[in-house]
Amino acid sequence: MKASARIVAEADARGGTRLAVLHGEPPLLLRRTGDRTAGNVTVHLVGGAAGPLRGDDLRLDLTVGPGATLDVRSVAAQLVLPGRPGLPPSRLEIRAEVAAGGALRWLPEPLIAATGCDHVTITKVEIATGGALLWREDVVCGRHDEPPGNLRTETTIRYDARVFYRHDLSVGPAAPGWSGAAVLGDGRAVGTVVTTPPPATAAWAPRAERGPLTGDFAVLPLAGPGLLATAVGTDIRQVRAALDPLCAPTPPATRSTPPNITLNA
Repeated sequence: MKASARIVAEADARGGTRLAVLHGEPPLLLRRTGDRTAGNVTVHLVGGAAGPLRGDDLRLDLTVGPGATLDVRSVAAQLVLPGRPGLPPSRLEIRAEVAAGGALRWLPEPLIAATGCDHVTITKVEIATGGALLWREDVVCGRHDEPPGNLRTETTIRYDARVFYRHDLSVGPAAPGWSGAAVLGDGRAVGTVVTTPPPATAAWAPRAERGPLTGDFAVLPLAGPGLLATAVGTDIRQVRAALDPLCAPTPPATRSTPPNITLNA
C-alpha cells in the first residue's frame, strides 16, 4: 500500500489557527478534534487499515506557518505487523516544517514492533529561528511477552538550518546488541521528547529535583537551543510516568525567542 497525508496550519485573521490543508489516505486518515474556538488546532491520526505491513510506503507532511499552533496526536498505538514474506520493509516518512512564530506539538501514541515485522520510520523536522517544537517518540519492543521484529527509526531535527538533534535506533533480530547495555539493556520500551525553546517549567527540572522514577530517565541540553528527555523502562508505563509530565501545554510566554544553550562538557 502506498499512501500520503498532509497538514498545513496557518494563522487566521482572529489570531487563531486554521487548517489550509487537511488531506489523508488510508491508513493515514486525519481528523480535526478538540475545541474549534481555541487558538490552536488539534488533529488526530486515525488508522484506516491494519499495519504498517511489509511493502507499505507511507508519508506524512506537516507544515506550520507563522503564528499558527498545531497539535498532532493519534487515537491508538501504531502496531507494525509482518505482512507477506519477500516484500521490502514497510516505511513511514515524516517531514515537518515550522516557521518563525509557529508551534508544533507531535504527541502520537507509541509505535509497537510486533514479532516478524520489518519497518523503518524516517523523520525530518525543519524549524525556523523563533519556531517552537515539542516532538515525542515512544517505541515498544514487541507486544506482551513476545520479542520484537526488526524496527529502525531515524530522526533528524534542524533549527535555523543546523542539525541540533539526530537519533537512530534499531531493535530486533537484525540489530545485534540492541538489548545490551549500550542500547536498551533490559528495557523493552523507550521514549524521547525534544523541545525548543527550552521550557521554564518544573516538570523539566533535573531528576534530583523531581524525585526518583522507576526505570532510566535523563534530561539533557541540546545546542540548538533545546532540551532532550529520554526514558527507558521494562514496559511503556514506566516511560509514560517519566515523559507524560513533560508534554503538558506550554504557557505562551515561554514561546518567545529562546536564549542560547550549549552542551555541557
